[in-house]
Amino acid sequence: MLAYKIIKHLFAEIERQSIMTDQLQITEEGLREALRDVVDPEIGMNVIELGLIRKVEILEDRAHLVMIMTTPFCPYAPQLLEQTRRTAQNYTRRPTTIEMGLEMWDPSMMEEGAADDWGLF
Repeated sequence: MLAYKIIKHLFAEIERQSIMTDQLQITEEGLREALRDVVDPEIGMNVIELGLIRKVEILEDRAHLVMIMTTPFCPYAPQLLEQTRRTAQNYTRRPTTIEMGLEMWDPSMMEEGAADDWGLF
């Protein structure tokens, strides 16, 4: 009986450490890196380069993002929002919600150096 309790305790400790390790690896920086795979098909740049991700919140049981579009009438908005949500959910391994921000996008929101290709700065 004692051996059973010791083994049970060891497995519980291993599982607890594994969960803690998984949680430590999920960071905002890692999420932003994962979101570089989400590309605006019209512009050909990813949502991080464009500065479309305005807020990231990663909690123990869920994640939430605030995202804007380059134009209020972006024809790809539904696709970009869903692809961003799915990519974030796959990275965080948590249910993820995405909110459409009301902030107006402008080229100064782009990642440093990203606007050079457009000749804007």
